[in-house]
Amino acid sequence: MKKLLSIFTLLILTGTLNKESFSSEKADIIITNGTVLTMDNEKNVIENGVVVIKDNKILEVGQKGLEKKYKATKNIDANEGIIMPGMINTHTHASMSVFRSLADDVPDRLTRYLFPLENKMVSPEMVYLGALHGSVEMAKAGVTTVTDMYYFEDEVAKAVKKIGLRGVLGETVIKFPVADAKEPFGGIDYAKKFIETYKNDELITPAFAPHAPHTNDTEHLQIINKLSKEYNVPVLMHVAETEKESEFYKEKYNMSPVEYLDSIGVLDQRFVAAHLIFVNDNDIEILKKRDVGVAHNMVANIKSAKGISPALKMHDQGLRVGLGTDGPMSGNTLDIIGQMGYVAKLHKLDTKDRSALPPIKAVEMATIGGAKALHMEDKIGSLETGKLADVVIVETQSANMVPLYDAYSALVYSANASNVETVIVNGKIIVENKVLKTYDEKLSRKNMNDFKNKVIKIAETL
Repeated sequence: MKKLLSIFTLLILTGTLNKESFSSEKADIIITNGTVLTMDNEKNVIENGVVVIKDNKILEVGQKGLEKKYKATKNIDANEGIIMPGMINTHTHASMSVFRSLADDVPDRLTRYLFPLENKMVSPEMVYLGALHGSVEMAKAGVTTVTDMYYFEDEVAKAVKKIGLRGVLGETVIKFPVADAKEPFGGIDYAKKFIETYKNDELITPAFAPHAPHTNDTEHLQIINKLSKEYNVPVLMHVAETEKESEFYKEKYNMSPVEYLDSIGVLDQRFVAAHLIFVNDNDIEILKKRDVGVAHNMVANIKSAKGISPALKMHDQGLRVGLGTDGPMSGNTLDIIGQMGYVAKLHKLDTKDRSALPPIKAVEMATIGGAKALHMEDKIGSLETGKLADVVIVETQSANMVPLYDAYSALVYSANASNVETVIVNGKIIVENKVLKTYDEKLSRKNMNDFKNKVIKIAETL
């Protein structure tokens, strides 16, 4: 016994054993040596900060030295990069990546190309392959949560889970027969089955997605609202996106689309409205009162020359505003990091105010703002103890990021998707050293190019 004690004492004196050897708490991942943008309520920024992850949650966030408290399976050196919450795409149609760059800038693009192509080509296979490819793009760009609306949304769920993203996924409901519902409004029954399948999933939040007010009717919108309460799931919808839509409700009801939806009782805290370009001050008051989430799709809206949503005003008046890309046939890209610069610059131009929408607001919309729009801010959107571990590291060594004076400005005005180095979703590393770990990107490209040949054959007949 004396001999064992002597050895033990010798190990302590020589430093082979120390206090940390006995007191270290277990963790799975420790990230060090980066600027941590917490995006918490105080917008705390931690220079040379540390993020500790265990299982699928953030265990602790703090200053350098915190890492000594823990012993982790995986240690990540951020190399002076920016450590931030995963970005949230609050509105897209990822499966439409199969049509990306087709007939851009053609005035009657929707009626001449998109609708005919969808009528002929939308299938479970197309939806899965397109969503898989879109999820690859988003993962590599630091999007950790995607909000999607399309047909065969269960196939989107399979693709999103395959890549390892978090998804709020809505099955489309529309008053016409479509690929996955041969009867008008058949998407409701499809959505119910989808919701029942995924209602307890760790990554997927299923939802109803009535396409738009004017492509549904009062009765079915009210049915969807009732069902959303019963299932406690979101409702995703395009609202006030076009002048034609606004004119329709003005002529028929002497109301705006927002006023109409409120009058029939379907606006509530489960509702996420995409676009909201043609809204007035009264609409904004209604949206705030009903606690509706807002998906601001700047790039897609300006590309289609529809207009600029007053999203800055909505944000500043306390509404829940996040950023979205819309589908890859509308805005072409699915990354949120590329949206932030447009959002900041176009709102400056729109208000003729250089100081309008500073970078911190753009980053807020891309992270905790998106979480608030989805009413998920208690789980995601910021780096705080107890929240789900959705974390992104943006490297700052590439030429476009040097020199770096302000992390927020660098993200909004300098960075692009290729600067995303590490992506962690639900505590799992899915992108490391800019390489996707969950799927073969070459296979995804092959699938897209093979499908492209089918699209070309059909497009030539239109």
